[in-house]
Amino acid sequence: MKIKSIVMILAAAMPVMSLHAQDNLVNSLKNNKSDSSKQSFHFTNVIDLANTSVKNQGSSGTCWSYSTNSFLESEMIRMGKQPVELSEIYTARCAYVEKGINYVRMHGAVSLGDGGEPHDVINMYRKYGAVPKADYSGLNYGTTTNKFGELSAIMESILKAVVTNPNGELTPNWLQAYTGAIDAYLGKVPALFTYNGKAYNPQTFAQQVVGINPDDYVEFGSETDHPYYQKFVLLVPDNWAFGSVYNLPLNDVTDVIDNALKNGYTVEWSADVSEKYFSWKNGVAYVPQKQGDAMTEEERNTMFDGPKPELDITPEIREKAFDNYTTTDDHGMHIVGLAKDQNGKEYYLVKNSWGPSNDYKGYLYVTKAYVRYKTTNFLLNKNAVPKAIREKIGF
Repeated sequence: MKIKSIVMILAAAMPVMSLHAQDNLVNSLKNNKSDSSKQSFHFTNVIDLANTSVKNQGSSGTCWSYSTNSFLESEMIRMGKQPVELSEIYTARCAYVEKGINYVRMHGAVSLGDGGEPHDVINMYRKYGAVPKADYSGLNYGTTTNKFGELSAIMESILKAVVTNPNGELTPNWLQAYTGAIDAYLGKVPALFTYNGKAYNPQTFAQQVVGINPDDYVEFGSETDHPYYQKFVLLVPDNWAFGSVYNLPLNDVTDVIDNALKNGYTVEWSADVSEKYFSWKNGVAYVPQKQGDAMTEEERNTMFDGPKPELDITPEIREKAFDNYTTTDDHGMHIVGLAKDQNGKEYYLVKNSWGPSNDYKGYLYVTKAYVRYKTTNFLLNKNAVPKAIREKIGF
């Protein structure tokens, strides 16, 4: 996932969003301030599952890697293991190599960019293992946070040059040139590293220390034009691997997430976050009954001055938002708990990867209506899925 541009002319001009456009939207979300917000919302955490510290993805479209690696770290805690802060950029680096191979095989007929999906993290873990963040920061060129604009442009330039096939036949050297450019910016992957006094490579570290079985994880979406409880290919630009997800009826989406949280499992959550009623600064996301031009100026100015009535989300409303591009594949986050406001309404407690810069130090509260409306897909442990749904799916 990566944040979509609110400037539609950019979306029309480019098949994927520029990092500059992403940064502009993130900054606008961070500055979407209502002075009385924190004073007007009173949240009580009902479930607050263990998770590692809030990170900052910087100027990079790597939220999918940050959110899903955070999820895996919580899985280690749930399993009784000492959590290791995993390198999100190692995962991204591996995915960029696979994405480049896929792009060339498809003759350039897929999107580029540094976005991805939750299953990319699971797939990279399965094939390439994992590395502690301390041993692979990805900060190989003097910055303190990710800044991927130049790297993304160079990766795209190399791949586009390859698929033009200027020699009339692809050489065996293009992949070496491509990965060499990535390593120049992110650093070479260590063949061996030491953790707690013992040497590992990425594969042995994943097997012996992280200890997570990639077959234990499942991904879901909800669309009306596919059979329920069966797999379909998620047709969003960042699904470069053409991964499949299981299709759930709309109400099952929040039922599955609720069941997971109540049984000690966290959830990786991917969603559209470009709506005015998603406020990073205020740390609140909900779906007002009136939106856009239907709202008065006063309603827009007081959008986060306490709890408001919400739109009733139906499968038809949700599907229409996908079809007209008002719901797009924007951002990955980590659901780590459940809370109630002063009126008893439930919200999910969500960990983000934009640093501890908002009113809730890197977390936000998201209503179930927003999740039903704006979710694109989500990933969790199979054992967190209610038994009745597991039986319908067949696992």
